[in-house]
Amino acid sequence: MAEPYATPQSVDLDPVRLVEADGSPTSETRYSRDLPPETLSWLYESMVVTRDLDTEFINLQRQGELALYASCRGQEAAQIGAAACLRKTDWLFPQYREIGAFLLRGITPGQIGAVWRGAWHGGLEFTNHCVAPIAIAIGTHGLHAVGAAMAAERLGEDSVTVAFMGDGATSEGDAHEAFNMASVSKAPCVFFIQNNQWAISVPVGHQMAGPSIAHRAVGYGMPGIRVDGNDVLACYAVMAEAAERARHGGGPTLIEAVTYRMGPHTTSDDPTRYRSADEVQDWLARDPIARYRTYLESVGVFSERLQERVAARSHRLCAELRDAIVGGADHDPAELFDTVYAEITPELARQRDELLAELAKEA
Repeated sequence: MAEPYATPQSVDLDPVRLVEADGSPTSETRYSRDLPPETLSWLYESMVVTRDLDTEFINLQRQGELALYASCRGQEAAQIGAAACLRKTDWLFPQYREIGAFLLRGITPGQIGAVWRGAWHGGLEFTNHCVAPIAIAIGTHGLHAVGAAMAAERLGEDSVTVAFMGDGATSEGDAHEAFNMASVSKAPCVFFIQNNQWAISVPVGHQMAGPSIAHRAVGYGMPGIRVDGNDVLACYAVMAEAAERARHGGGPTLIEAVTYRMGPHTTSDDPTRYRSADEVQDWLARDPIARYRTYLESVGVFSERLQERVAARSHRLCAELRDAIVGGADHDPAELFDTVYAEITPELARQRDELLAELAKEA
């Protein structure tokens, strides 16, 4: 006899929060914020370095060194908190904005930059760190994460897979197929939805009629939880709980991290055309890094020595990125066709020749 479906649960609209916007601790008792001082410092360092490197990526794109770039400014707490509590053997399935998670896994700025420069080898080293290549097609990697989770289970591994998705991805059919498959199979998978309020120019309120993204979990029979995505300690605690549940046979969880995309969707976007300056200023007051620094000061963890260490690492990684990107040779456009199959097909050869002929006219 088949097991009955899980009883749908209610979802609290108030996000889990351990640190208030002003940096003071909340009265939350279910989740703990008591991490070792070195871990607290490491989370701060990772957030600041992520933001500094993010700024350097934008500068390089504006200087013509990168084809495109999608900023993660404002979402550092969500990414760092979610990734920091995982094991190195847990697989991450990112979209295109997870620089913080990449850095935590040891992926170098140059390797990330190769993706945005359009190099054919961009992303090749990611899998060595249990990170899937960046998914540009919206929502498709949720299914990849579920498949990997099911495979790990069959192989007897105790790893967990995490799909990093945006609010816009949950409007795609692939995401719902992934939610359903994960729940039915009780796959050890976590869907970490960074609700940054905008799917390019479409606000989240125009994407769904339900009370929250987390509420969608109820329909699939899995836990859904909202967390303050600008609170790194809350994201750490909520992801740690979901990962352990998945690791011990409890099945998937859908986490909605409520945050904000401070910059444009990508460097080709102009957010002033669809959102107000007042809205941006309101979210600036909830800046995740400023909030967390104030908290660290209150508990005696922040110091000038820590700040100097962070600045030195940021300077070093930004220099590494510039050295890897600036002045790099332009790529041969023919590589786009030559590396699809072991041997190029007649149709791809025709397309390659057509493109090269067009480029020759412009030379």
